Amino acid sequence: MFMEDLRIEKSPRTPFVSADFSTGTFTFEGRSLPENPEDFYSNIYCSLIEYYKQPCDVTTFNFSFEYINSGSVKALLDFFHLIRSKTRDGHKCLINWHYEEDDKNILELGQYFSSHFKVPFNFIETSFD
Repeated sequence: MFMEDLRIEKSPRTPFVSADFSTGTFTFEGRSLPENPEDFYSNIYCSLIEYYKQPCDVTTFNFSFEYINSGSVKALLDFFHLIRSKTRDGHKCLINWHYEEDDKNILELGQYFSSHFKVPFNFIETSFD
């Protein structure tokens, strides 16, 4: 099954999002405060469900949020429920959670997702320019 890669350019209110289905790599970068997070994230979520019908050996998620509002966090909870489910089904997953050195909120959000969903995260301190 062939799926067309997904690419959403970032805006002042939404992150850059890409999904490379041939390599199993999903990337989220930037600020996430869309007017309607459910609308913004629903197509991405549906693409992830389709991808998991024939996933790569390892699926990699790269999260590099500079800011994320509560509506976006709620939308991401659905992603992590799906990731946990697929991990429990035996699919290998690598989650890279990037955060700025002084941004305790983003770090703690990643730590919450990791501990709540019991999936391993790589926490990567970085600098956003």
